[in-house]
Amino acid sequence: MSPAVAEKVDDDLWSAIGDPTRRLVLDLLLVDGAGTATTLSQQMPVTRQAVAKHLGVLDRVGLVRATPAGREKRYRVDEAQLARAAAQLSSVGSAWDARLRRIKRIAEAIQRSQQDQQRDRPDRGE
Repeated sequence: MSPAVAEKVDDDLWSAIGDPTRRLVLDLLLVDGAGTATTLSQQMPVTRQAVAKHLGVLDRVGLVRATPAGREKRYRVDEAQLARAAAQLSSVGSAWDARLRRIKRIAEAIQRSQQDQQRDRPDRGE
């Protein structure tokens, strides 16, 4: 990864997004608009406590924002931070696409070189 891309990538953010349960929490919040640990846990195969811990991680990296709602907190996705994450993913994807194109060109050059060498060799069967 180029230094410019590496500086733009927030490892904590991507570590948080890397967990499948947290991605499910984000998906549910995006669909529903908001939710509490209780309402989210009713839609998930994990406990309310587990959901609360995942929401805490997402809150620490700024992907969700909490507002008090009685005895609980109501969470919403921070759209600006989610857009930032999407931009980072796009940037990393572009960098990898460029690397793969370079690797392909190198491999094709090696293949052509090997084919040229085989064509230029005298036939040993004569």
